[in-house]
Amino acid sequence: MPSKRKVSSTVPAKSPESSNSITVSLNKKLKPDPPVLEAVVASPVECDDDFIEDEVEESVCDSSNDESSAHNKVRRAVHANEEQECVFSGEPVPEAQAWQQYPNRYIIKDKVKANGSPMSLDCQDDSNQLIQAKCHFTQGLIDSQIYKLGDDAYVKAADGEDDYICKIVEFFQAVDGMKYFNAQWFYRAKDTVIKALDQFIDNKRVFLSEIKDDNPLDCLVKKIKIVPISLNVSLQLKESLRSESDYYYDMKYLLPYSSFVSLPSDVSSPDSESDSTISSDSDIVEVNEQKQEKKLLDLYSGCGGMSTGLCLGADICGVNLVTKWAVDLNRYACHSLKVNHPETVVRNEAASDFLLLLKEWEQLCASCSLLKSDTPPHPLLKEENEEDDDDGGDEDEDEGSGDEEEGEIFEVEEILEVCYGDPKEIKKPGLYFKVHWKGYGPDEDTWEPIEGLDGCQKKIKDFVTKGFKTSVLPLPGEVDAICGGPPCQGISGFNRFRDKQNPLQDPKNKQLEVFMDIVKFLKPRFVLMENVVDLVRFADGFLGRYALSRLVGMNYQARMGMMVAGAYGLPQFRMRVFTWGALHSEKLPQYPLPTHNVVVRRGVPTEFELNAVAYEEGSKVKLKKELFLEDALSDLPPVENNEPRDEMPYTDEPKTDFQRFIRLKRDGTLGTVLYDHRPLLLNEDDYQRVCQIPKQKGANFRDLPGVRVRADNIVEWDPDVERVKLTSGKPLVPDYAMTFVRGTSPKPFGRLWWDEIVSTIVTRAQPHNRAVLHPLQDRVLTIRENARLQGFLDYYKLTGPIKERYIQVGNAVAVPVARALGYSLALALKGLSEEKPLLSLPPNFPCIEELVSNEESLD
Repeated sequence: MPSKRKVSSTVPAKSPESSNSITVSLNKKLKPDPPVLEAVVASPVECDDDFIEDEVEESVCDSSNDESSAHNKVRRAVHANEEQECVFSGEPVPEAQAWQQYPNRYIIKDKVKANGSPMSLDCQDDSNQLIQAKCHFTQGLIDSQIYKLGDDAYVKAADGEDDYICKIVEFFQAVDGMKYFNAQWFYRAKDTVIKALDQFIDNKRVFLSEIKDDNPLDCLVKKIKIVPISLNVSLQLKESLRSESDYYYDMKYLLPYSSFVSLPSDVSSPDSESDSTISSDSDIVEVNEQKQEKKLLDLYSGCGGMSTGLCLGADICGVNLVTKWAVDLNRYACHSLKVNHPETVVRNEAASDFLLLLKEWEQLCASCSLLKSDTPPHPLLKEENEEDDDDGGDEDEDEGSGDEEEGEIFEVEEILEVCYGDPKEIKKPGLYFKVHWKGYGPDEDTWEPIEGLDGCQKKIKDFVTKGFKTSVLPLPGEVDAICGGPPCQGISGFNRFRDKQNPLQDPKNKQLEVFMDIVKFLKPRFVLMENVVDLVRFADGFLGRYALSRLVGMNYQARMGMMVAGAYGLPQFRMRVFTWGALHSEKLPQYPLPTHNVVVRRGVPTEFELNAVAYEEGSKVKLKKELFLEDALSDLPPVENNEPRDEMPYTDEPKTDFQRFIRLKRDGTLGTVLYDHRPLLLNEDDYQRVCQIPKQKGANFRDLPGVRVRADNIVEWDPDVERVKLTSGKPLVPDYAMTFVRGTSPKPFGRLWWDEIVSTIVTRAQPHNRAVLHPLQDRVLTIRENARLQGFLDYYKLTGPIKERYIQVGNAVAVPVARALGYSLALALKGLSEEKPLLSLPPNFPCIEELVSNEESLD
């Protein structure tokens, strides 16, 4: 089971830069890096009435290595150098009221807290770690300025740093006589996970935290005004409130899962017209969400693993989520998706061209008076009344003329499709239409620029009107959810020329920018982005921070989590990063907790430890047993290296719960036809090598004659054995196997074994540097075997050349992970997501236990 370090709900008090400084550093408090922080708090002083202040300070500060003693040195330095007026103002809060309002601050002589719970004089035994109070106040006087409870203020920071920002929630004098205020902190964007990418965030915008701690009273510097602003207020009111304040806030920032979330429902903007919350009509919302079709756009869709899983998971939760549109540059992947999802409009084009097309399409719809918006009409499409005023020929000629060649006039019969850029080999920017010419067959259809169809406004408008009614392309506000995994090859460990200084300048990482630009244009209700873990590993997590900064800059709630595929019912580890986004008016989707007991093989980046989707360490939960290779593949018929069939019958009954589930068809019955169960055809040399790899666990090229392994696990040639040759004359053991990872890797020509969990399914099936051999057969895993390890149901058919099908499977999001996320998305669509970032899936998710329980009852 993926474990997670238990983290306190509060971040520790500040530690001094040095023992003789009264400046308090909040760097670790306000920045979520590292995410698991060492507590540096003033020790609670618990004493009888005759316990004097000097004794307290002496006893607490004995140890020079004690972090709390360092804090007390600062407190004494504050006393010694106090030059400004720093006192509490007014009468103390009545004792009975203070004890009732702040019960954990007070103790009585028999060592019992004011709330009745026992406590010890040893501060390490006090889990609350609170400084004990002598009395409370409602206001303080610092440097001739009155501060009241609820005021916002600057707090001293280290030299050269911006002062920190807080809301004052408590004034009290400790039993040792020290004066304190308790602060609830605000984050600037640069103090959050966003860090240096704060240029996307308004510099007056801050984020409320749930972190509160105690600070010496004279750390207060200046009163300021911070106003809450609801994200649904008018721009005019927002600008008015912004201009009249030092800062404003419209979201909270929480360390776990780097979360930016909407304000609580009880926080509203001054002078706002309504205090209603997004969940006030939750019952109505839930009913409507179940009835209506929800539209999903899948960007960088590949063969559709992510969107397929999302729709399956949403269906389990009672939401009709449909992949309405899909976009990918790989034509084979597009064809596979279309075969399995005929209801989807699949576009084979670059995402950047798709974005330009969307902008043109909006203008076209505006030209046809189909939109109620301020969008200007397309400059190359005449208004209808202008066409009516044209004179110069009959209607057919004006409306249908196109190209003219050698005196022949070609008449446009129908506009079929639209795209941005010439679809031919040489791309040219601009809007293009696919034209069917009158009197010619479909083989003569051509792509024409809009400029060349000047006399065909009516045909174009007919096409646009029809496309608008059928939602052939999405318009802003029409998309319920966008999902996608923008490729970022520029961060891959296989890229020796990675740009660590400016990752976004690498063209291979530009698609992340395009993805966010499409989100900005279409304004979907929800966003889900997937990527490899290097998104938060490479260049100090630059691209992960960029993704969050763009979403928050567009006023989306956001959070980021890392999920392991094996923890959701696959014999594959495969950790990926998933970033949620949601409009301020929506519930931010949660992350589904694991369902299967899979041990994390390697840790996530230290700074992002709080982003791993897992149960708290020590949680007593009953998870399903992890799955192994045998659970997924043992029922599949044996095939040879040169298997030619794309379809074949099953020869065995399913042997495990996984196999029963994976063989289900869309109608819930067991399938009878198996697709894509064929391996990459190895060349003769590699096939001969594979045939000599022993059929046993852990076998690989190291088991071939002529190779020996030193004590340090590095391979070398055995001088006592002559190097074996293949029939082609090439060596049985190739040089590249001996030198791979400096001779330390056992992966070349490695066999997988039945009781193993695969690391990660990749796009290449070559055995040269990966363990991809079948346990008992002399071949690599087939396309279908890889697809099963990714969770694709057996009915899901893939198309294209063999290598292309491996690429489609390897690039896909694991379907069970997407299915779990789809369930979470459905809850958010119904307005039922909770505020906490994690949710537990139903006990029978995704209902495969029903198959098991029936058999067990028979036994």
